[in-house]
Amino acid sequence: MVLDTTPEPPQGGSGPFASLRALADAISTTLNVIGTLLIIGLMVLVNADVIGRELFLSPISGVPEIVSMSIVAIVFLQVSQAFRMGRFTRTDAFLRILERRFPRTRHAVEFVYSVAALALIGFAYAASQPLFIKAWERGTYVGTVGDFTAPEWPVKLAILVGCAVLMVQIAIRAVISLVGVFNPGSPAGAGQ
Repeated sequence: MVLDTTPEPPQGGSGPFASLRALADAISTTLNVIGTLLIIGLMVLVNADVIGRELFLSPISGVPEIVSMSIVAIVFLQVSQAFRMGRFTRTDAFLRILERRFPRTRHAVEFVYSVAALALIGFAYAASQPLFIKAWERGTYVGTVGDFTAPEWPVKLAILVGCAVLMVQIAIRAVISLVGVFNPGSPAGAGQ
């Protein structure tokens, strides 16, 4: 994902909730930029590997391992921004019909969606945490000793950080949806 120039969704009021939302949005944006920089770095690395392989018969060691680990890190670094900007794959036709006829019901459906997503990502976080601890404590790595090795823990950490920030974004969306159930015309309820 490239840097986004789409207008930001409404912030939904002022006070502590707006401050928390602004902080979560800033963290999501920062992780997105880091993921984008990682994509650029991978492009440079892969091109350098191809050029080195073809012109100098000397490939760069570890490029396949770096690429495979980086793709996972990129996904988790950018997932919270994708969610925040409404870029997850879903069909909004049903929600648009609900919004025109029954705005409170639309917000209730969004709330249920958010709670289910929060549970799902919570499970992913809980499953990933022991893997990070194991990689950190044991110093596990990918690659071949003597040729190229890289530690696994940075990717496992990116998974945890991405899940945690995504859970915060989902929780914010759940609160906004819940406000919309009781007050669909409020700025927070309109911030879908």
